[in-house]
Parts: sequence; structure tokens; C-alpha cells
Amino acid sequence: MKLQDNSGLVAAVGAYVIWGVLPVYWRLLRNVSAPEILAYRILWSLVFMICLIFLLRRHREFIEEVKTIVSSPKKIFIVICGALLISLNWLVYIWAVNEGHIIETSLGYYINPLVNVLLGVGVLSERLNVWQNFAVLLAGAAVGYLTWNFGSLPWVALALAGSFSLYGLCKKMVMISPITGVTLETMLIAPIACAYLFYLETTCVHFFYISLTPTSIFLIGTGIITPIPLLLFANGANKLPFSILGVIQYITPTLTLLLGIFLYQEAFTSVQFISFSCIWLALLIFSLAKTSFFAALGKLFAKVFIR
Repeated sequence: MKLQDNSGLVAAVGAYVIWGVLPVYWRLLRNVSAPEILAYRILWSLVFMICLIFLLRRHREFIEEVKTIVSSPKKIFIVICGALLISLNWLVYIWAVNEGHIIETSLGYYINPLVNVLLGVGVLSERLNVWQNFAVLLAGAAVGYLTWNFGSLPWVALALAGSFSLYGLCKKMVMISPITGVTLETMLIAPIACAYLFYLETTCVHFFYISLTPTSIFLIGTGIITPIPLLLFANGANKLPFSILGVIQYITPTLTLLLGIFLYQEAFTSVQFISFSCIWLALLIFSLAKTSFFAALGKLFAKVFIR
């Protein structure tokens, strides 16, 4: 592997590791409501990104890209949808972590690639082979089994997987640089965040103070920990084959799952173990589905059993 590829690998792994251990950071803000954390996360991320743009002298490029997007109603609509979707994803994730649903968040990011597949088939008219279809059905059966035994949908996992997959679809439909994308998304959602924080100020129910208490410092820090993994990921994605990214992306939910079980002592029942095992198997099958052996085996299976 070349030096450039090594730097891309380090960047991508760094992004996934940061995302995987983020629950530890959010638990430091457990006394703050999820909507307030989200509002500060948006505002401080915007401040950080604007400073980064000027530090890297990318302001002209940013302005030109924004002009291109604003000139197209379709593109600006898609970017706004993307901003709302990633905000929803952040809100559900923060709430779930601080309410003791860390394991369910890991489930969401395990099934996320398979939701991407469904969107690819349903929206982009992509086609799946026999093994890929089987993998998607197996993952769906695992979620159904979990729902049946617990009596309710794992809505946290489904909301995280669905919102992040739709966000990825929006990013695919409007191709812009990572720095411009993150900055514009936070800029578009910032007025809502400001309005909510103004409401909290009028009701005297807020946790940020100019005196820089530990909570205030951690809230400012949300503006740093949000863009950094996104930028690292963009760097890695530009230098690595998609197949490698597809494998190492499971670092995030695996670390989150381990944190939930061993650090925060969340219950991991036999039902969850069976469901997770089925999803892990589905992901393995899906990852191998394009190899020549599995492709030939799939054709043989289809020829014998599907006529």
C-alpha cells in the first residue's frame, strides 16, 4: 500500500474510532437535554468551520460552491433536507446515549449499510444478486425477531440507520466539497438552533455560561468533535477503495457496542445476541457476495431452486 493510501487509511480509521467512542463524550453532558446539546453542537460547529475555511484560505472556493448551489432550487432543497436529516440523526443519537440505549445505537449503525442497499435499489434502481438479497432478508428477519420479542420496534436503531442513509443519499445527489458541505448544512440549521437557545434563555433553563464551567467547555467542544471526524472521513474516502471503507466502517458500531456492554453495563440479552449475530452474518455475506465463488454459488442456487 502506498504512503498516500496509508495516510487515507489512518484518516478513515481515526474517523470511525472517534465516532465509536463519542458516547463517552455525550455522557459528560448527561445533565443537559439532548435538544440543547444539539443546538450548541450546530452553532459551535459552524464557528469552527468558518474559522477553518479562513485558516485554510478556502473562502473563495466556499463562496463559489454556495453560489452554484443557491442558483439551483433543487440543489438547495436537497441540501436543506440533508441538514435536517443529519440534525435528526444527531438528536436521536445524543438522546439515546444519555438515556441508556447505547447498544441500540450500535444496532442502528450495523444495519445502516443494508438500509443504504434498500435505498440504492428503491431510489437509484441498483440491482442485487441472490446472496445480497439473502443478506438483506436475513437482516430484516433479525430486526423482526427483535421486535417480536421486545414487543416494540427498535425505533432508535431504525431512526439512526434511516436518517443517516437518507443523508448519504442527499450527499450523493449534490456533490460538494466536505468543508463546504458541513459548513453550509450547519449554517442552514443554525437559525433554528439560535431560536431554541433564545427560548431557553427567556425561560432561564440553560446550561451554558460565559464563566466557562466544565459543562460550558464541553458544549464548546461539541463544535470541534463534530467536524473533525467528518473531515477525516472525507480524506480517507478520497484515497481508499470503497471496499476497504466498507470493512472498516464497522469499527464504529463495534466500539459503541463494547462501550455499552462493558463500560456502561447495559443489558445484552440472548434475544439481542441472536439478532446481532444474524445481522453480523448478513453483513459478512453481503461483503462477500461479489466474490467469484459466491457469485457462482448464487447462480447455481438460483438455477436449482428459482425457475
